[in-house]
Amino acid sequence: MTELDRLPQTEPAPSGVAVFNIQRCSIHDGPGIRTTVFIKGCPLRCDWCHNPESLDGSPEVAINKRQCTSCGACIEACPESNGDRPARGPDWDDGNCRRCGACAEVCPGEARELIGEARAVAELVAEIERDRPFFDASGGGVTFSGGEPLCYPTFLTGCLEACRERGLHTAVDTSGFASKKVVRDISRLADVLLYDIKHMDSEVHKKHTGVDNQPILDNLRTLSDENATVWIRFPLIPGFNDGDDNLDAMASFVGGLPNGYPIFVLPYHPTGIDKHRRLGKRPPDVDYRSPSDDDLVAVVERLRSHGLEVHTGGAYE
Repeated sequence: MTELDRLPQTEPAPSGVAVFNIQRCSIHDGPGIRTTVFIKGCPLRCDWCHNPESLDGSPEVAINKRQCTSCGACIEACPESNGDRPARGPDWDDGNCRRCGACAEVCPGEARELIGEARAVAELVAEIERDRPFFDASGGGVTFSGGEPLCYPTFLTGCLEACRERGLHTAVDTSGFASKKVVRDISRLADVLLYDIKHMDSEVHKKHTGVDNQPILDNLRTLSDENATVWIRFPLIPGFNDGDDNLDAMASFVGGLPNGYPIFVLPYHPTGIDKHRRLGKRPPDVDYRSPSDDDLVAVVERLRSHGLEVHTGGAYE
């Protein structure tokens, strides 16, 4: 049994999948001005993940301890509480939380936040279409991100088909860790795939993401064979994947594909550390830093020395 065979069957309920953010006027997730839909649920566990709220496919309650006044309103509102327990501040949780968000609704200090709301295809696409004037003016559209949107192929297919019927440009931001059938089917519906390459060494990749990179690289070869439109995204993380051997291996791999693809270098930012804490999770025991301007220039020049088209950020300069 392969890692892909062990992927959970995460097809959504009729009410849809959990979306934790709809970011408008994004300029880093594909061409033009875009609306990026962030979907919860991911099979990877990357050390540097800047969206740890995307890992669990279900809604979650995040707590900002600095804003909690220990007023007890959350306990009174909780359907699992009998209401007579003393307020114990931001750490109150007896393990019975059903993630309903009742506590977040009544918190006067906005210390609690429900992250993730089930969205159905028709409802979500109707909301996206409200941004059409920005898309039309800039050549933009909608990007489905996460998490890993390929965890939900039926839901994602429905969204992509509905967007195509409305003439909306679509992009899917993916790790590529899915079955070959899912990757191929989605690539035939999306206008462009934003496809991550995190590290070329399979053992290093698995140690720091939880999964082997072989299915990811194999899927990218298949996409290239089938002339799919792909933008490769490389999250630049000093101390993890900025070594010359890794950069040269990636350049050789990308340069050897039947169809040439642009590479977009994305500098790492440690924004996920505080998010882990707010979710009651321990941040990964790593000490990554953001790349300096000199780091970024050196990586871009090294990749370009192999004759590749390389950009910084998530869109063409």
